Amino acid sequence: MSSPPESAERRRFHAEPLIHVHRHLSASLGSAEAVTIEVPDPDLGRGCYPGERVGPSGALLHRPLRSWCDLAEGLGCRLLTPRAVDATHIALTFERLGPEAPWHAGGQAGEEAPPRERYGTASAFARLRKLEDAGFLLPWLEALGRIRLPEAARVLDLGVNRGDELAAFSWLESAPDVRFVGVDHSASAIEAARARFPDERHAFVVADLNALPEGLGRFHLVVSVGTLQSPGVDDHALLRKLVQEHLEPRSALLLGFPNSRFRDGEVVYGARVRNLREPDLSLLVKDLSFYRRYLHQHGFRTFLGGKYDVLLTAVRDAGG
Repeated sequence: MSSPPESAERRRFHAEPLIHVHRHLSASLGSAEAVTIEVPDPDLGRGCYPGERVGPSGALLHRPLRSWCDLAEGLGCRLLTPRAVDATHIALTFERLGPEAPWHAGGQAGEEAPPRERYGTASAFARLRKLEDAGFLLPWLEALGRIRLPEAARVLDLGVNRGDELAAFSWLESAPDVRFVGVDHSASAIEAARARFPDERHAFVVADLNALPEGLGRFHLVVSVGTLQSPGVDDHALLRKLVQEHLEPRSALLLGFPNSRFRDGEVVYGARVRNLREPDLSLLVKDLSFYRRYLHQHGFRTFLGGKYDVLLTAVRDAGG
């Protein structure tokens, strides 16, 4: 295991306000790839809130490790594993992150890769295993827990890719005998999904979401995570088509709206509009408002949850 990079400066903090720490790191990171500081050990303040006095004679200011993680994210850094310095302080190294993942800017597997393979098996996107990140996994399991499927239920996954979301159904304690149909425009991703789920309960189709193939039928649950807001997808028209033509009278939707970016191996919280440096949730809020209003008009009850993906769960107990 390699050692943490040397920082430009190494300063020890005791009870200084967080704004002073922030200013020090911001200034130091302007000329250094990484900065190490020494701060009070968060374990000394277990049960305390940020800013409470801890340590010998209350000389130290408590901040939990999560607070330092949030600070690192806000500075565009990764926080390396803390190292003990002495009985009261630990060393934290803030390392500047590299550029965002190429698919955010339209990058593909290679210059000759067709647009449909932007998220294919040879792309940088294929490195992701979102359900190995607790920030994605726990909200996903919570959302699935709100849905009750009948025996022999049919589930449609739009933008299925290699089928990570489908695998989660096998983790449920009382999963019924579900039959799945997955749709994606990447042929390589669909082939990977077919190899992963070779049994007859799974069917996978290469198709454009704007032109779903005939004969799909109706489903008890439609799942789509991080796909409806993709460039080129008419998500409003697709939602209407799903509700009117592809959902059973008693049915549910589980839709994921990206609220994060991927950067140099890290997940960065907050949706961002292209050409804006800071997160901007205005388009996300606008989309969610439309979806909830439309679904309420058609007899669905809706729930919002999630973190890095905002998950909209909609359940209809009877025909709208």
